Amino acid sequence: MKKFTRGAGILLSITSLPSPYGIGTMGKEAYHFVDMLVEMKQHYWQVLPLGPTSYGDSPYQALSAFAGNPYLIDLEMLVQDNLITYDEIHSFQWGDHFWEVSYDLMFQNRPEILKLAFDRFSPEDADYQKFCRQEKEWLDDFALFMALKKEFEYKDWPSWEDEAIKKRTPEAIRKYTNQLKDEIEFYKFCQFKFFEQWFALKEYANDKGIEIIGDVPLYLALDSADVWANKEKFQLDKNFQPTYVAGCPPDAFSEDGQKWGNPLYDWKYMETQNFAWWRARTKANARLFDILRIDHFIGIVKYYSIPGEDETARDGKWIKGPGRKLTDVIDETIGEGKVIAEDLGVYMPEAKELLQEIEWPGMKILLFAFDGNTAHPYLPHNYEDTNIVVYAGTHDNETIVGNLWNKPEHELSFIYHYLNITRREEIPDAMIRMAYSSIADVVIFQMQDILKRGNETRMNFPGTIGQNWRWRMEQNPIDQGRKDWIRGLAHIFRR
Repeated sequence: MKKFTRGAGILLSITSLPSPYGIGTMGKEAYHFVDMLVEMKQHYWQVLPLGPTSYGDSPYQALSAFAGNPYLIDLEMLVQDNLITYDEIHSFQWGDHFWEVSYDLMFQNRPEILKLAFDRFSPEDADYQKFCRQEKEWLDDFALFMALKKEFEYKDWPSWEDEAIKKRTPEAIRKYTNQLKDEIEFYKFCQFKFFEQWFALKEYANDKGIEIIGDVPLYLALDSADVWANKEKFQLDKNFQPTYVAGCPPDAFSEDGQKWGNPLYDWKYMETQNFAWWRARTKANARLFDILRIDHFIGIVKYYSIPGEDETARDGKWIKGPGRKLTDVIDETIGEGKVIAEDLGVYMPEAKELLQEIEWPGMKILLFAFDGNTAHPYLPHNYEDTNIVVYAGTHDNETIVGNLWNKPEHELSFIYHYLNITRREEIPDAMIRMAYSSIADVVIFQMQDILKRGNETRMNFPGTIGQNWRWRMEQNPIDQGRKDWIRGLAHIFRR
């Protein structure tokens, strides 16, 4: 068992960091955030997936399972590299509000400023050439895919007009690789700069004693370089549409269930390949992060399969997944790395049994615990093992304030008694203290909850698109008194 260091941490997307240029980046504010974590005696920084986003802006529907999001490249660092100027940066619009990301402006303007940098960059650079060689296994396909998306007006790849390139015939690959040579080089340059900046930031964090937890979505978007380049590994029909898609069944929150639309893996085929693609993906993520948080872990054990043509998830069915075969592959690939299993949602005894076998920690969500049931497994007095990760909520949940602020007093009676408080204003701090004092090895709170913000700062409302993933925090959001209070809790409870 790879033991987790007892500690606390904060969940904050890179995109939510302050920046004058429309979105959080891997620049100086990221380094300041690391310093703030150290000052508050934190040990973990959890980030959302870092992949390039597409329609809907969700990092869980990325264009690649391997590539980084060029929006996160810090522009001021490019100035230091003598690739762009401040005047050029300021010639673009980046949004009117510091508290939210304007993704439409990112889509319009970020590639343009990066193109200026690319035009002054020498592809003969030795580090760049080394990067392209080392990452060739995924980089060539990704860069060609992105160039093709621009060529075909950003349509999803099954809608491209040229049937030959959809099928990836050798002739079509050669044709477009030659025709789109400059665009392909540009997308490789963006990846080079992304990883250059990311690994510098990660090294800084690690040197300060901060471990980075990275989210790894179980499923991929249909419109991704990975599905386009590996069609045989997914359940697709002759028109490259998913025959079956991922989701979850109807429950108390949704009478139709949830149809996510991600194509399902052909696990039998992947097994014949010794899970080679998953090994490559895991290896890449293990370089990016110190700890992997596998999103929708239960889908490894059993996955909910919905006919692709269905409009709802009502007629889906549960099918056995790869289970231990895949988790063993992940463990073998990451070596001394660690994994957190996001085992939320549908209760599945088989998933619990597998977690006990492989000794990956699961998750406890405090916002779900206070339903009046004193035996609820998410309540700290019911924790049976230290090998767990406790959250108030994740990016998919309301904030503590947003969840509890408008509840009538009678509904808060149990939480008042449990936390030994008398007013709702005391709930956020009492919940933080309770989690820190628990036996759980790891405690993670969203930055929004550390700041005691409401649902106006919520990152994601599942099942909706258009207003998610936008929240950003201001500069220096925490006063010294609150920093000292968090640090004191971490000290008292040995975190």
